[in-house]
Amino acid sequence: MKRKTFLTVTAVIVLLIGGFALAAPGALLTNVKHAAPSEVANVMARTVGILLVSVGVLNFLIRDHEDSPTLRAVLIANSLLQIGILPIDPIAYASGAYRSLGSFVPNTALHVLLASGFIFYLSRMKPISKAEPTP
Repeated sequence: MKRKTFLTVTAVIVLLIGGFALAAPGALLTNVKHAAPSEVANVMARTVGILLVSVGVLNFLIRDHEDSPTLRAVLIANSLLQIGILPIDPIAYASGAYRSLGSFVPNTALHVLLASGFIFYLSRMKPISKAEPTP
């Protein structure tokens, strides 16, 4: 898969999940996570939703960019996001906040795949030389 395709697919996935969390946090918590919704949980789900929408838009906007320090930074940030999110759902399941394997296994697999993709494309980037200073 080409990097542009990966970033486009990633953007769509993140936009859909973020939009769902933003628009219907109670449904996300109840039907997907099998967790009890509350006003506080809904607020946090909406917060995560807008953050994911922002990341999705960023990935969509940079999908055509050539190798650059900025693109490298975006890929690193996306990698860290996926690695950072990775343990949250399994810990929630282990602590009883989520009640079924279906509440975290699909997301966990998605985070592993996305983190792997971002790391793969980072490893394939050409070394970036420092720009020549302008006189």
